[in-house]
Amino acid sequence: MGFIFQSYNLIPSLTASENVALPARLARRKAGLERVDAALAAVGLSGQAQQKPGTLSGGQQQRVAIARVLAMSPDIVFADEPTGALDTEAGTQVLALLRDTAAQDCSVVMVTHDLQAAARADRVLVLRDGAVHHELLRPSAEEVFDAVTDRGSQVA
Repeated sequence: MGFIFQSYNLIPSLTASENVALPARLARRKAGLERVDAALAAVGLSGQAQQKPGTLSGGQQQRVAIARVLAMSPDIVFADEPTGALDTEAGTQVLALLRDTAAQDCSVVMVTHDLQAAARADRVLVLRDGAVHHELLRPSAEEVFDAVTDRGSQVA
């Protein structure tokens, strides 16, 4: 199980590479350097592996947090606004990574306010007041918008 937190939860005294390797170390599993390097490369941060979080932008820190999850190859990923601090290009890259992750026998549960991000999902649940208000299968961004703004049909 992997978590992508909105607040990153990186250890400031560790490098990006060490932060990515940390969950494996805590689980007493080998965090192969190749796996860590591949995860950082997948999020476009190969050149920042030895940087500490304080020297990285918010978007770069978020991508380190995502690499930390990808390096563990979990069966399920819970992602809280995974593109919230990213520019459009980096956000598109991260969403593609999450999509690829989901295609490799890994479930991805994502919470987002980004209609374009939601539209990349196989299934979208629109919640209101703690209950499922709409359920959409492979929706377009417009269909997500309609559901969020109550222009779509409600779940019975």
